[in-house]
Amino acid sequence: MPRAKGGFKTRRRRNRVLKEAEGYWGKRSKAYRSAQEAVDRAKKYAYRDRKARKRDFRSLWIMRINAAARLLGLSYSALMGGLKKAGVSIDRKVLADLAIQDQAAFTKLAETARGHLAA
Repeated sequence: MPRAKGGFKTRRRRNRVLKEAEGYWGKRSKAYRSAQEAVDRAKKYAYRDRKARKRDFRSLWIMRINAAARLLGLSYSALMGGLKKAGVSIDRKVLADLAIQDQAAFTKLAETARGHLAA
């Protein structure tokens, strides 16, 4: 009985890995084992960084909101606390966009927040 070498299935699996490694430098795109290691690592980083991207953007929005709030004499935490007390539910992404694109609307929100801080 001849030994099982995998044949079609093995070739298909290897070709799939090599296809994913297209564009990698040198042996990483040509040799199956090196390609497999590089692809596994790339997938691991991609998974990790999809989570990190969300944290990075939230951090960026908070910095932008804080900078815009301080120009109006409020801190970030005072602005967010005032908006919460006022019952304004607006997420940080939209708030940061308003701070850049529409300063008048952001100023109104800041005044609303300031009004509810004293109360």
